[in-house]
Amino acid sequence: MNDTLERLARRLPAWARSRTGHRVLAAGAVALLVLVLAVSCLGGTGGRADIPVVEGEPDAGIDGVRAPSDETGGTLRVVSPLPDSLDPQRSYLPGVWNLMRLYTRTLVTYSSEPGRTHELVPDLATDLGTLSEDGLSWTFTLREGVRFETGRPITAQDVKYGIQRSFASDVIVGGPTYVVDLFDDPANPYPGPYSAEEDDPDLVSVETPDERTIVFRLRAPAAHLPYVLALPSSSPVPQEADTQGNYGIDPVSSGPYLITSVDVATGIRLDRNPEWDPATDDVRTALPDTVIVRTGLAGVERDQALLAGSADLDISGSGAQPPTLARLAHEDNEDLRDRVDDVTTGALRLLALPTNVAPFDDVACRAAVAAAIDRGAVREALGEGNALRTSRLWSRALGGGPEDADPGPDLDAARAHLEECGMPDGFATVLAVPDARTSVQVADAVADQLAQVGIEVDVRPLDVADFYAREVGNPDSVVAKGYGIVLATSTPDFPTAASLLTPLVDGRSIRLVGNTNYARLDDPEIKALIDTARAAGAGDESHEAWRAVAAAAEQTAAYVPLAETRVQLVSGQRLRNGVVMRPYAGYDLATAGVR
Repeated sequence: MNDTLERLARRLPAWARSRTGHRVLAAGAVALLVLVLAVSCLGGTGGRADIPVVEGEPDAGIDGVRAPSDETGGTLRVVSPLPDSLDPQRSYLPGVWNLMRLYTRTLVTYSSEPGRTHELVPDLATDLGTLSEDGLSWTFTLREGVRFETGRPITAQDVKYGIQRSFASDVIVGGPTYVVDLFDDPANPYPGPYSAEEDDPDLVSVETPDERTIVFRLRAPAAHLPYVLALPSSSPVPQEADTQGNYGIDPVSSGPYLITSVDVATGIRLDRNPEWDPATDDVRTALPDTVIVRTGLAGVERDQALLAGSADLDISGSGAQPPTLARLAHEDNEDLRDRVDDVTTGALRLLALPTNVAPFDDVACRAAVAAAIDRGAVREALGEGNALRTSRLWSRALGGGPEDADPGPDLDAARAHLEECGMPDGFATVLAVPDARTSVQVADAVADQLAQVGIEVDVRPLDVADFYAREVGNPDSVVAKGYGIVLATSTPDFPTAASLLTPLVDGRSIRLVGNTNYARLDDPEIKALIDTARAAGAGDESHEAWRAVAAAAEQTAAYVPLAETRVQLVSGQRLRNGVVMRPYAGYDLATAGVR
């Protein structure tokens, strides 16, 4: 199966496709769109044929701008896998979140400034919010002059309503639910805006004293709240236009573009939103007249479109595929290499050793696995262009962190740990892995390494679509099926240590559905350290506190970090203003142009 599916499998799938909103393109325009996009499946010639290649150099878009230009006009051509949903409260794909920067706005959002795209800046709000002294409330004021595509002003009540939709878990399925964790009252749960029971509670933790003021009240300090408010799931939705589960068919725009056509065969078309006022938006440059997104393409097809000149950028976040990487390595491809930005994504490949599956309920048995691992061989299985080896629960983009010793395999130490846990001759276990080519290759490499110390591993490839949702995301299933090792990818939703570590190591995050604490690590010391880190707020003190969490988790050997995902973004021949958006591992659609 395609490895891209594995990267996306944590996100709930299935969008309402093949249906078009009430704004439909004329038949002639659709036919032209099909003709233009059809070439995206053709093989490329290296990009030297009929289309002039914009000058650039390797990594130009990481801390700078690839081919700067402020000229407006033209059509930006984007390629993508199938989106999970165009409903901002239902999507959980970073590539779709990138697309949503064109038609949704939030109180705060990620900066479009080169080299600072991991930082938050005001968007619909006038500033980054005011935090109360006790850390339990945040207050935001909306800008004047912001409007929906209908011309109606965007109000604080619209922002609250958009947040309320995420509480309707029986209707709004698939998106992040951070707002539920932050704002719900466990003693009196809010059912969402669609329930018609007379005694339904209101979402009193979000207050809108007037049309431009919104106040968020928390049960406990949450330094990550601004990042939650930057998600599209926190964007405003006009209640009068909400079609509940069908809202993604025709979402109402608050950004510089509006969706004018959605079709499985031809993709998504966005045209300028005449109600968007650039004077109210410091983030989006909105250079193209039109944006066309060809969806449902496999990785190699997307690469071919970029190389052939029929696409300008890929928003999948998966980067160039192995055949393309091999092509980039050729000595005569210097021009092509100049179009590449090499990005470390922050996603970690790791082994999780469930602490409630024997014999990994013994820390020494877990340490035996950790000592036997050869990260060099793992990186080779992943493809050297696709990974950077690491031995710590920390991503490079965060800076600092526990020391990355990056040890090589120590088979003598592994045997000593086996003696310590009472398994001197080794043992047998099952390694659960997504049934994707690269992941199975890594699992086989791990099995070969552990066999050297007597640990017999049954590599069990599992359906990609069910892997995180029903297999390793269900702790009871893990125990029942004897999954002693889980090969997983952990992708933080925010560029913070808390977003990386909490889902993996906080025992309070263990749940029967969608569990991300794959090792079922429930350590009182680690939970206390997490509470300390949360209370530290932001800044150096917080950073140090989260480093202590990572170090304590590594001591348990419940997780064996292997590599940090790395992608090579290939820019299209016409792409201008290519700025790498690190949180989404792709070029920022908010600034991209073609002239």
